[in-house]
Formats: sequence, C-alpha cells, structure tokens
Amino acid sequence: MSVFAGLVERLADLLQPFFHASAAAAAIVLFTAFVRLLLHPLSRAAARGQRARARLQPRIAELRARHAGDSERLQREVLALHAEEKVSPLSGCLPGLLQLPAFFLLYQLFSNTTVGGRSNGLLTHALFAAPLGDRWADALGHGGPFGAAGLVYLVLFALVAAVATVTYRRTKRTTAANPVPAGDGAQVPGLGAVIRVQPFLPFFTLVTVAVIPLAAALYVVTSTTWSAVERAVLYR
Repeated sequence: MSVFAGLVERLADLLQPFFHASAAAAAIVLFTAFVRLLLHPLSRAAARGQRARARLQPRIAELRARHAGDSERLQREVLALHAEEKVSPLSGCLPGLLQLPAFFLLYQLFSNTTVGGRSNGLLTHALFAAPLGDRWADALGHGGPFGAAGLVYLVLFALVAAVATVTYRRTKRTTAANPVPAGDGAQVPGLGAVIRVQPFLPFFTLVTVAVIPLAAALYVVTSTTWSAVERAVLYR
C-alpha cells in the first residue's frame, strides 16, 4: 500500500500547480479515469454481449416451446446456446468486479493513519474544506450539512442522484425494449435477480458515498459518472 500511496502523492504533486489544496482529490479523479479507461474494452464487450443476448431471444423462445414439459432439459439447452454463441448472461458485471481492487486500495489508504510505518500524509489533503480521510458523519459533526465540509458532500450527493436517475431511466427503457421472457431467470441462474435489482443499483451509491472516506467516495462518484456516459455512448 505504501507504493500506491507514493504514486498518489507524486501525482498530487504534479497537479498541485493547477488544483492547489485539492490536488490529491484531482489525482484520485484522474486515477479513477485511468482505471476506467483500462476497463473500457471489457465494457465494449459487455455491450456487444447485451446485443447478442437480445438476438438470442427468438431462439430461446423456440427452445421454451420445444421443451415446455422438461425444465431441466430447457435449462441445459439455454446454457448450451449461450456457450455456443459465446455469450455470458452476467458479462456486464465484469467491469464492476474488476474495479474492486482499486476501490479497496483507496479505502484502506485513507482509512489508516500510518502507511509503511510512517504517518499517512495523504490524510492532510482535502477537497475544498472536506478532508479526504473524513466521512459524511465527520462533516455533520463539524458545521452540519450546510457547513463548509457538508456542502462538499451535498454537491456529491446531488451529482450521484442525478446520475442514478439518468441511469435508472435508461435501464428501464432498455429493459422495456428488450424484455427477458418470464422463466429465463430459472434457465440462466442468477439472471432473474440481476434484472430485478439492476435498475435500482445506482441509488445505493448514495449510501456508499455517505459511509466511506471521501477519497474512496470520489472514486465511486467518478466511476459512476463515467459508467453513465459510457453506457449512453455504447448502448445508444
């Protein structure tokens, strides 16, 4: 973790002439954008997978009609069809899962007072008046929701809520345009649960931003915003 801390500090030093006291926060945003850029090929593959799954629906309907009385045979045939077409029903989750190591690194880095046996200098950095190692509860205890630090969180909450609303509406439109026939959740394990929960997932980001260190919250907000823009481009 000390190596990662050194990288963040050096990047903050490079950005300091442009962002001054918020240079470390800018470094985290830039780091997040770099991670998402590396994962962009997987996001493009996930978009292709979604279009492929939509194309498979007529063939799945034929299988359902053919094996209506044999649910086990139907499940095997549907899974075999996905394997034949090299389509994973859960491929869209991969970019999110691969971001977890970067997120946990930031979480741990800004949750510890020491790094490599030395004082964690990154905890002295802030985004405007909000220290990067603090949480929303700390901001509420120092000036309340409309204090200097509280206002930083209110702006982040507003941004997350706006992005979540746009994502929710887009997901609902996509689901309506490409509905998964009843029963597919049983033929493809886990798919039904993902489809039911997926439209509401962006709103859980509000809770996440409120309870984690501000540095990790910046990662989440930047990544969520990137995802919304990326999906608007890839799924248009």
